[in-house]
Formats: sequence, structure tokens, C-alpha cells
Amino acid sequence: MFLAALSFSHIARTLSSSIMKSSITQIERRFGISSSLAGLIDGGFDIGNCLVILFVSYFGSKLHRPKIIGIGSFFTGIGSIFIALPHFFMGYYRYSKETNINSSENSTSTLFTCLINQTLSLNRTSSEIVGKGCGKEPGSHMWIYVFVGNVICGIGETPIMPLGFSYIDDFAKEGHSSFYVGILKGMSAIGPIVGFTIGSVFAKMYVDIGYVDLSTIRITPKDSRWVGAWWLGFLVSGLLSIISSIPFFFLPQNPNKPQKGRQDLVFVHVLKTNEERNQTPNLPNRGKNVTENVTGFIQSLKSILVNPRYILLILSIMLHLSSLFGNFTYILKYEEQQYGRTASQGNLLLGLTTVPCMAMGMYLGGYVIKKFQLTLSGIAKFSFFSATISFFFQLSHFALMCENKSVAGLTVSYDGNNPGASHLEVPLSYCNSECNCDESQWEPVCGNNGITYQSPCLAGCKSSSGNKNPIVFYDCPCVEVPGLRSRNYSASLGECPRSDACARKFYIYIIMQALIYFFFGLGGPSNIILTVRLVQPELKSLAVGFHTMLLRSVGGLLAPIYFGALIDRTCMKWSSDSCGRQGSCRIYNSTLFGWFYYSLTVGLIFLALVLQIILIYAMKKKYQEKETSFSENGRKVIHEANL
Repeated sequence: MFLAALSFSHIARTLSSSIMKSSITQIERRFGISSSLAGLIDGGFDIGNCLVILFVSYFGSKLHRPKIIGIGSFFTGIGSIFIALPHFFMGYYRYSKETNINSSENSTSTLFTCLINQTLSLNRTSSEIVGKGCGKEPGSHMWIYVFVGNVICGIGETPIMPLGFSYIDDFAKEGHSSFYVGILKGMSAIGPIVGFTIGSVFAKMYVDIGYVDLSTIRITPKDSRWVGAWWLGFLVSGLLSIISSIPFFFLPQNPNKPQKGRQDLVFVHVLKTNEERNQTPNLPNRGKNVTENVTGFIQSLKSILVNPRYILLILSIMLHLSSLFGNFTYILKYEEQQYGRTASQGNLLLGLTTVPCMAMGMYLGGYVIKKFQLTLSGIAKFSFFSATISFFFQLSHFALMCENKSVAGLTVSYDGNNPGASHLEVPLSYCNSECNCDESQWEPVCGNNGITYQSPCLAGCKSSSGNKNPIVFYDCPCVEVPGLRSRNYSASLGECPRSDACARKFYIYIIMQALIYFFFGLGGPSNIILTVRLVQPELKSLAVGFHTMLLRSVGGLLAPIYFGALIDRTCMKWSSDSCGRQGSCRIYNSTLFGWFYYSLTVGLIFLALVLQIILIYAMKKKYQEKETSFSENGRKVIHEANL
């Protein structure tokens, strides 16, 4: 029953996490922030986790563990709902400086074409916006509420993993804990599958659905300014987390069937506990109990920190998961920029391919350990094997990158003949130099020549089809198509699609992603078992808690920030609000994006593999005298710890 309740809680918890991952690009655009700041928001979960993880892991194991987990699940639900609240307090989303969403003027009248007599009105509009609307920009700091809500989610999630795993390892039948951990990790993969699937559905819905007339919205989900209904997913996940907390309040603190192989150890522990309780009334100062608990906590923490094999293990896991956290946070952005996929398409593919493969890997990993009764050294080697295979599949991504997008004024010249040496200093051409265009405007159009232009004006377009969808612009001299007369040069609203060759690479990329996460999941149960077996049995909860804190702080918190900062360096076009402040990125140098993104990912995994080799050597040296079955080796570790 505890396993069923914990599985439901893990599903709700991972649902909330996957909703954040699937919505991070939407949040970035909605609040007009950079990727590094979006990474900080994503890392808010880990900040909350790190604040209390050690204390919950140590003191929580001495209290009613199921109830502590239930309280944590309840707070996770409250935090998810809190994340969605800014949507109800902010104004309508403005995807362009010229957009007035409160009116019905979302037509081509705001899409400035190449007309000299619009120069004065354009300048006047810009100055009026800066002068009057600058201080009234709605929701400019509302991202702070999303950050705080994610911190609350992190605090609530804290007891679920360390207390749950230690509870299972304490009361499961001998040799079955690894299998139960595999089941638990596999069941928790249901959350991301559901999360990315509903994230795909919500990403197709406009952010202000139900509040505005959708017929007046001229952008589509393929547009880099599109923002889906990101807030709906957090309401769903919050409600499920609150429901998942209920069963834990009805579960016992200690089942009456302790593990047979540890009955003697439990009996000695009970005797010791009774002796301590009998001595408690004789203490002159009850405050000594608190002092002893704090002293015990410090000594316990010191005990695991001087364990070299444990430290090697968590450092290798930290590096490997840092690459995973950073990679996974921006994977939808990468697919959008590299392969031209929408957030909805990316979410659906992640939910239906990558996440199930990871779940199958986790199931298989737990089964292999139980079936073959692997020793501790064998488990470490198995973890290294799965990580190495995943590493080699990661290297394939460098061969699957598409060439950079052809964007006039950024990657090619405006006449489309020469590549741009620098996207910051591309001069205007004869075809648009007299149009008096606003070069900061981002209203992309796709010319018949396959080149994307930043606006109809910069394409030199003189007229348009009016309010009809799709909107087409005509008489665009910058769009040179051999064999057509000048008056037939046209462009349609939206960026140009990727080539067929790039689309074929995308399907190979999805297969590689599935294999990478399968082998990563294969080593998941191994890492958990090693974490609890390389320390004294009474320090299992603290060991998992410290391991989680380090992963959350260095991997979950820092990785999205420095991944995001590196990605920001590849931006070619930033948006700006009515005050001229920098917002989110409109388009990236996709080739540079890919090299930065996967070089950092592969580099972190390589360092993790080096540490795993050192760990295997250290374990082999310690256990080379006697390597028996997994359960016998586990008792040997306990015996040495007691000595």
C-alpha cells in the first residue's frame, strides 16, 4: 500500500516537474525574460529542496515518515497552483510592440510595409509608447511569483524521495528493495508522459484563451512569439498533488514486518532506543535532547562526508545529472531552433518516445540487479556500462545538426546573395534602404526565395492581402526569384520552414534521444542502491538527502542557469518592450546553439565517466577479498559499519 501511495505521489510530483520543463519556453516569452533567468526560475524548485533536504532527511526518519511525505505532497500542490496565479493578475499578452490586444486592430494596419508616408506616424507612435506606457508595462516582474511558487514546490517535494526510499529499504523483503525501487522509478515516469502530452495540448491554446477574440490573433504556434496556455498545466498538477497526499495520513509509521535479514540489527536498535528513553527523565535539562540531536546530525553528516566511495559516487551522479537537467530544460527550445518544431510537437514527442524509453530502462535496470544478484562492484560496473553507451549516442548529435537559417539581415544580406559576416552589422540594401523601416521590429515573413525577413518593410513589400489569413505581401523587391517578374515577388507572414533534409535528421535525432534516455534510465536504480549501500544503514536517509541536496544545488539549480547563459550568447535577435528593455530572444544562431548545447552536455558526462572508473577501482580494492551475492555483500557493509 505504501508503494502504491508513493507511486501516485511520484506521478504527481514528476507531472509538476514536467509541466515546468514543457512550459519554460512559454514562460520565457510571456514574461519577456532571457534563457538564463528562465533557468533561475526552473532552478527555484531546487532552491526550495536544498533549504530543507538535510534536516528533513535526518529528522524525518525519526518521525512518522508517511505523514511527513503527505504534508510534502500537499505543499507541492499549493506551490503548483501558486505558479499559475500571475496569469489572472497580468494584462493581456502583447506579442508585438504595435499590438493593442484590447482592441480589434490586430490587422495588417499594424504590419508596416514599405511606405514613405508612414515614417512620421511610426516615429510618433514609438515615442508616445515610450513616453506614456513605459512605466505601466503590465506584469514586468510577475515572474517572481512563478519563481516563489516553484520554491514552494521544491520544499514540498523534499521528503518524498529520501524518506520514501529509506522506508522501502527498511521494510521490503531482503533482495527485493532494488526491484521495488525500479518499479517506483518506472511508475514515476508516467508523470512526465502525461505532463508532456497535456503540455502539447495546452501549447496549442493561446495564452489568453477565453479572454480575447482568437480571430484577431495573427500569429500561430509556429511563430517564435507564440505563447500557449502555460498556466493550465500547473492548475492540473497542483490538484493531483493535493489528492495524492491523502493516503499517507492513513499509513502506519512502522509496519510490523521488518526485513528478516536485519531483525537482529533492528532489535539492538530498539534496545538502544529504549535505554535512551529510560535515561531521558534523569536529564536535568530537557534541552540536552535537542543538543544531542544536533550533535548527532553533525556527526552523521561528517561520517558520510569522509566516505571516499560515497563522495566519488555522488560527484559522478552530480555531473551526469547536471548534463541531464541542463539538456532537458532547453530541449524544446533546441528542437524549435534547430529543426523548426513547435512547442506542441516537441512536448508530444518527448511524452510518447523519450520518457517511456527511460521508464523501460528503469524497470529493466532494477530487474537485472535482482535477477543476477549483482555485487556492489557489479552494480557500479553496470551503472558505468549504461552511462558509457548513453555517452556514445550523445556524440551522434553533432552529426545531426542542420545548417543555419537564412534570415535576411542576420545570416544573409537583404538581397539574399551574400552571407552576413556579422548579424549585428548587416547594412540595408537598395531594396529597402528608402523604406524607413524600424529595424527593431520582429514581424517575420517568408519570401518566395526561401529567405526569412524580419518584417514586411525590410523585405521592401509595398502592399498586402489585407485581413485574410494567411496574410500575403506583394511587390517585395528584396525577394528575388529567378524567372518571375518584379511585381510577383511576394512573402507570406511567418518564418520559412526547414528543408526536407533537416526534417529527416530530426527523425534520426528522436531515435537517438530515445536510446540515450533508455540507457540513462537503465543505470538509475543502480545509483540509488549504491547510495544507500555505501553508507551505514542508519544513515541511509541522510545519505540520500545529502545526495539529493547536492544534485539539486549543483545540477538542478546551477545547470539550467549556466546552460541558459551559454544559449543566450547565440541569440541573434532580442525582443524589447515599450520601454526599450531587452526581453526574450526571437531567433538564435542554430548552428552555434547546437555546438554550445551539446559540447557542454558531452563534457559533463565525460567527467562523470572518469569518476565512475575511479569508483569502480576503489570498490574493487575494498571488496576484492570476498565478493559474494548482492544480499551477502550488503550484510558485510552493515557489519563493517557497525564495527
